Amino acid sequence: MIASATESTGVRLHPSDNVLVATVDLPAGSTVAGVRLPGPVPSGHKVAVVPVPAGDAVRKYNQVIGFATTDIAPGDHVHTHNTEFRAFERDFAFGADVTPTAFVAPERQATFQGIVRSDGRIATRNYIGILTSVNCSATTAKFIAESVRSTGLLDAFPNVDGVVALTHGTGCGMASSGEGFDVLQRTLTGYAAHPNFAGFLLLGLGCEVNQIAGLVETWTLDPTKIVHTMNIQDEGGTAATVRRGLQLIRDMLPEVDKTTRVTVPASELVLGLNCGGSDAYSGITANPALGAAADLVVRHGGTAILGETPEIYGAEHLLTRRAVSASVGNKLVDLIRWWEKYTADNNGSMDNNPSPGNKAGGLTTILEKSLGAVAKGGTTNLTEVYRYAERVTAKGFVFMDTPGYDPVSVTGIVAGGANVMCFTTGRGSVLGCKPTPSVKLATNTEMYTRMSEDMDVNAGVIMDGQASVQELGEQLFELILATASGRKTKSEELGFGQEEFVPWQLGAVM
Repeated sequence: MIASATESTGVRLHPSDNVLVATVDLPAGSTVAGVRLPGPVPSGHKVAVVPVPAGDAVRKYNQVIGFATTDIAPGDHVHTHNTEFRAFERDFAFGADVTPTAFVAPERQATFQGIVRSDGRIATRNYIGILTSVNCSATTAKFIAESVRSTGLLDAFPNVDGVVALTHGTGCGMASSGEGFDVLQRTLTGYAAHPNFAGFLLLGLGCEVNQIAGLVETWTLDPTKIVHTMNIQDEGGTAATVRRGLQLIRDMLPEVDKTTRVTVPASELVLGLNCGGSDAYSGITANPALGAAADLVVRHGGTAILGETPEIYGAEHLLTRRAVSASVGNKLVDLIRWWEKYTADNNGSMDNNPSPGNKAGGLTTILEKSLGAVAKGGTTNLTEVYRYAERVTAKGFVFMDTPGYDPVSVTGIVAGGANVMCFTTGRGSVLGCKPTPSVKLATNTEMYTRMSEDMDVNAGVIMDGQASVQELGEQLFELILATASGRKTKSEELGFGQEEFVPWQLGAVM
């Protein structure tokens, strides 16, 4: 949040910070917060406001974001040339910040127009899916989906949002048991069970490791969901499979089109929270505003899912303090320890993140990026921690273990049951996630204006002084309700969401 704006050219986010954030490009010789700049500082980047001796912590948000590698003088540009990541001890203080949640009374809960499935789950979209067990069936699945579009089949069925082929790059050349296999099956199971799919085809090749028969025998799906399974080898090849797939979808459409929307409470919202292409404004505008909206979802009885474990690194102690129990807090700490080992085993470190684009936008270390990223999670209690693509059943604010890579993270969160996704971006990430609608939030006005055909919300109005974080959060909550009721997002209008299905691939490729 913007805590103490020093002037129109810079903002100091907390009185204890030893840096401020430039809000415009600052040329050499300019003055901000009473200090003169010896060199230029780009918008979004940091300026020292007091001396920071070598080895001392650089502080932003009243938290450690790195350590000075050399003496830093007031007015100096603070970035990768003079600041580095170092591990340091954090006080997890499980549950120290847990407070009673101010829930909205049921009779005063907000509502939206949702689709009630027979198992009680609430859909926000009404798709037919083509899921693939293996990469070898990916092209054929896309052929079927393209045949549906090119023949105009959907024109006569206005209540069907589309037919989408969700393909991936694995399913064979892998161990038939273990972590990687479990993650793939859990992801496919989550999509198969997702309420936004009224029905689907599950398409395989026939000889893959990830056999369809073994996958579906573990499923417990909505009994009214229409499910067909096919193997290309059994059908007689690609062309024969496309013909039969097209016919199966043609047969499904009249039944799927019978779906209608009804009024349901906001407690049925399962909101996914993600960011990508972040910049220094992410943690000042869009992420806190999304956090305010997530708080409203929780207070109306719904669920908000935060992911991207590598992008809470260095800020995880802020979440463990909100954990409703030591057990929940320790689940999060265990994930952090796993990621430290995982990156080390692959000759990396947690500070391999931020990306070059993040750094160009003013983010220096993973610590700084994470402190901005956790703001998406709002302020309510952390009620549960989930594995990647595990179905989310708890109400309230929860965490899911996902990588920071946007398509992989979003895939896991949607598999967990998110029926609306909110995605913040500072550099201008373009992403959709069918069958779930994705609302895109721009962190700054310049990028929003430049990419207005991709962005749904301009959170830059916070920096521009036109709205507070809370005001924008309330507006976003209303947009989430409208989106859940069927209002199309920019990514849906553009057709995004098919290629962004990317299950997390773990283990050896054999």
